[in-house]
Amino acid sequence: MTKKHLTDQKFADLPLAEALQLGLKDASFEFCTPIQAQSLPPALEEHDMAGQAQTGTGKTIAFLLACCNLLLTKSPMEGYQTGEPRALILAPTRELAIQIHKDALLLNKYTGLSIGLVYGGTGYEQQKEMLSGKNDILIGTPGRLIDFFKQGLFSLKHAQVAVLDEADRMFDLGFIKDIRYLLRKMPPAEQRLNLLYSATLSFRVMELAYEHMNDPMEIKIDTDEVVADKIVEYSYYPADEEKLPLLVNLVKQGDQERVLVFVNTRFAAEDVSRTLDANGFNTAMLSGDVPQNKRERLLEQFKSGERKILVATDVAARGLHIPSVSHVYNFDLPQDAEDYVHRIGRTARAGASGEAVSFICEKYAYSILDIEEYIGHPLPRKDIDPSLLESIEPTPKRPRKDRSGKRRDDRQPGGRRPRGAKQVSDRSPRTQGKPATAQVIPATPNEEPLSPEAATQSVAQPASQEVRVQPAEAPIPSEITGQSIERPLSPETPSHPVRKSSSPASTGRGAVSSSPAITPANPDQPARFSRRFGEIPAIG
Repeated sequence: MTKKHLTDQKFADLPLAEALQLGLKDASFEFCTPIQAQSLPPALEEHDMAGQAQTGTGKTIAFLLACCNLLLTKSPMEGYQTGEPRALILAPTRELAIQIHKDALLLNKYTGLSIGLVYGGTGYEQQKEMLSGKNDILIGTPGRLIDFFKQGLFSLKHAQVAVLDEADRMFDLGFIKDIRYLLRKMPPAEQRLNLLYSATLSFRVMELAYEHMNDPMEIKIDTDEVVADKIVEYSYYPADEEKLPLLVNLVKQGDQERVLVFVNTRFAAEDVSRTLDANGFNTAMLSGDVPQNKRERLLEQFKSGERKILVATDVAARGLHIPSVSHVYNFDLPQDAEDYVHRIGRTARAGASGEAVSFICEKYAYSILDIEEYIGHPLPRKDIDPSLLESIEPTPKRPRKDRSGKRRDDRQPGGRRPRGAKQVSDRSPRTQGKPATAQVIPATPNEEPLSPEAATQSVAQPASQEVRVQPAEAPIPSEITGQSIERPLSPETPSHPVRKSSSPASTGRGAVSSSPAITPANPDQPARFSRRFGEIPAIG
């Protein structure tokens, strides 16, 4: 942190527990940021708090210190049983929950408080086992928390602290009903400490605060400057087909230590990531459909510098502390003005400087008016130098997928099969490699045998099935009434072929035509009828 980014307020001068002071000292935290200096004193006196500040200004440390200090200095509620959570911290995304958990472990190095982490996507059984132990502070995402709560794995009857981080994002992701559900399972608002922090406090967030909090204090830092003053913003106006060459050539220029590229969709993330890889960059891709274990691994590789570029959807736009992000590229302009602030807030954190570059393309240009109105100033525009549109390695085509959803590895880009690759037939093994053959139907005594040509034509028209019937004057068999019969057909009885009717009248179950009973094609064999047609009205 730079000196300008901090205040003169020292953590050592705050009424914090000694164990927390030791944790702050080990973490090299000496001076408070503005949001910490203004919100911590009343929060330490157990006043509910609704705080707003720019991203990267230490809101997480603020609510963690207030939460942990209350648990260390105040006895559990009456009826508390060992193992029950005494504090619940809710986060909108898995990555943010993991980040909060890491910061909590850092601060509680000497406190002895146990801290549990619950989030979706992975570790279901491990998290269930963890909940069977002691968890003074439970951090998690709403969905997985409610899942385990309804299974009776933990109780919130004696929770003394409730924390909502990035509450506005809870609304955006549709979690607000889940939040209300969990808060109602806790003691009344006046019996607990309620803390709400976010980069933006909208009217709907404050409505939630006043409904589920005990007369919260509202503290806003730098409300006139939504964007951090050390972020250099500018924009380009490329055509859609110019965006990829422009991005690759921009990343090649200058000293860009760590680059974060934001897109709006998973498919765009795949294309951008594959293009950057094809042009020699070590790229990671982060989107909602990437398995959680892989997401965590890729994020760690990006933080450690093993991968220089991270291409992400808005899943990485909130609350993540990634050190030394020098450039943020809005490859797709966000459709929400607040998301723009959160995206570019990944750079210039803790008083550092950074650049935010936005591509105002044909598809998302309509968002620029709302963004400029929200941030209070226009985005400076830069002309595109022809050198920035030089040809690059094209985007590799995505492998095609078969019916099972698996990628076809034996296909070349574009879906064509390479020479020498074995063709897999869709036919069943029984008929694979065997041509269709015509079967000659034996003739009855009153009918000439079918020629092979005629039989082939019959096979070519499977919709027309050939059957034999008794003469029209024969009595109607009892099978129509649902009874099974078994009687041989006299060889002398003549038969003639007819075709099944496809008229609407015959499509219903149990429908019959005026034709007599069905008999086998060969009169020498007895006709056995055991099919039941169900309840059918009597005929004629």
